[in-house]
Amino acid sequence: MPEITPYDLVTAAARARQGAVAPYSRFKVGAALLTRRGEIVTGANVESASYGLTCCAERVALFKALTGGQRGFTAIAVVARAPGGPMPCGACRQLLAEYASEATVWVADSRALSRIREFTVRALLPEAFRSVPCRGE
Repeated sequence: MPEITPYDLVTAAARARQGAVAPYSRFKVGAALLTRRGEIVTGANVESASYGLTCCAERVALFKALTGGQRGFTAIAVVARAPGGPMPCGACRQLLAEYASEATVWVADSRALSRIREFTVRALLPEAFRSVPCRGE
């Protein structure tokens, strides 16, 4: 199996971006999540008139992967038309911290896919919430 490069994953995210449903903001985002097995799962943002129901591309890709039974994620790429690339929001950072804590995060502007910025999930959310057992209190 050939190794997936950051550019490969960013390109997959750019393709996924074409499926974004962003009638309100017109801000289209694509994400591509890489599994340890070398599989790529993509997602794009979907907006709602009820803004709180909007879902980011990162979460769409993550939810798709998780509900498909996949675990063990090594990287995620996020692409949008934004200088320096779009940064994951707080909700996306939290879910990545829970389900892809060891992943590398690559972001790129859709107009300059070869300019890739790299982060770790831990650097983006250094003290993420962790599950706490319910003690009935």
